[in-house]
Amino acid sequence: MKLAWLRSLESAHQDCVWACTWVPATDRSGGLLLTGSLDETVKLWNPEDLSVVRTNTGHCLGVVSVAAHPSGRIAASASMDSFIRVFDVESNNTIATLEAPPSEVWQMQFDPRGTTLAVAGGSSASVKLWDTAEWKLVSTLSIPRPEGAKPSDKGSSKKFVLSVAWSPSGRQLACGSMDGSISVFDVQRAKFLHHLEGHTMPVRSLAYSPLDPRVLVSGSDDECIHMYDAEGKTLFSSMSGHSSWVLSVDVSPDGAAIASGSSDRTVRLWDPKMRAAVQTMTNHTDQVWGVKFEAVGGGARGSLLASVSDDKSISLYNYS
Repeated sequence: MKLAWLRSLESAHQDCVWACTWVPATDRSGGLLLTGSLDETVKLWNPEDLSVVRTNTGHCLGVVSVAAHPSGRIAASASMDSFIRVFDVESNNTIATLEAPPSEVWQMQFDPRGTTLAVAGGSSASVKLWDTAEWKLVSTLSIPRPEGAKPSDKGSSKKFVLSVAWSPSGRQLACGSMDGSISVFDVQRAKFLHHLEGHTMPVRSLAYSPLDPRVLVSGSDDECIHMYDAEGKTLFSSMSGHSSWVLSVDVSPDGAAIASGSSDRTVRLWDPKMRAAVQTMTNHTDQVWGVKFEAVGGGARGSLLASVSDDKSISLYNYS
């Protein structure tokens, strides 16, 4: 496994770039890269040359998260202006505007079937689920206190929810909190299942393996990347090597590698079997907020990895 740097675009946005994801290809368009920035804009990019396809200026404060519907036709962006904007990828027209209390949206993700949008609810200590047919709030999953927590911790900022990830089946949802705990829910029954322990600081990012629904990967401010059996409640691997916060993690389409972005300004590729980083990319000059793999079905070139940073740039790498 290896990463090969393909291209970078400096000043892709006018301010820090905090979010990125891939928009799946449709019968009318190839796959696109979607980014969100503190400059209040959302941009769609052609990965072949990193040219701008469309720019959206619908927010009035910085964009902290972006998500793409599995159909490739719809995307969503969340901003510090307390709104989630759902828009048509091709036309940029707004489909729905979802309101949340101030700073209550950090990360969000569509479920694999595209029927539900899960939103990390920040200081509300909850994950909110929105139905994508009518864009109505259908459920609020409250994060319970971990066992052994003091009663005085119940309303503390440590329960602040930062990250969410759907299992490949869409049956379970994991969310990471400021206190380092990870909560796993049965979505259909709206039931809390268990906590996953091991991190000691905020869990900024979560990603399930696309090939093994039990494997959940997490990145934390404690500089560690963990791999859990999300169903068996066990931590089976811990990897360290970053010299600062791990801000983003993702699992490769073949399930064989993990990518991470960190405040130490690097992007790293990890071999879970070796429990070690096998490659370090140093092309960013500031902290790396997002890394995301693009799946390419049967393509000879493998897949792409995108990274975005506080240095306002986007980088693309070939993964093989």
